Amino acid sequence: MKLIILDRDGVINYDSDQFIKSPDEWKPIPGSLEAIARLNQNGYRVVVATNQSGIGRGLFDMPTLNAIHDKMHKSLAQVGGRIDAIFFCPHTNEADCGCRKPKSGMMLEISARYGVGLADVPAVGDSLRDLEAAARLGATPYLVLTGKGNKTKEKGGLPEGTLIYPDLAAVTASLL
Repeated sequence: MKLIILDRDGVINYDSDQFIKSPDEWKPIPGSLEAIARLNQNGYRVVVATNQSGIGRGLFDMPTLNAIHDKMHKSLAQVGGRIDAIFFCPHTNEADCGCRKPKSGMMLEISARYGVGLADVPAVGDSLRDLEAAARLGATPYLVLTGKGNKTKEKGGLPEGTLIYPDLAAVTASLL
């Protein structure tokens, strides 16, 4: 099975320092939905692993998160794409949970759900915590320069073997 793990905000859709708090605020990065469709068409299972501390902060609730994801699913369907599963952490950093990236809880859940190890599985993110969570379990970290990606690259300290691409469409082109 070919599997790829994507962060959501800054990889699939535009990010916001004020959080994506409604379906209206969710806007895809040009080319990202088509890139996911291409991955699907080439046999990839596309899984999202996303920190959503806006829930823990009280900025939005579960029905709103579901509505945001519904918009994402419908937008993908319009271009022939799909996301097979969405894993999310609703906790704030202060909760010190095991699922919030850079910890590996979500990645371990993905591994268990699909019955595969994550060695060499591409994991695409725009922040250091995305890359660290992936690298910790042997997945291949891909940094995209969309979202917070340029700032992440400038700060340095990327996990060994991190591959850097302008956006998800470029990652997809390199994998296919």
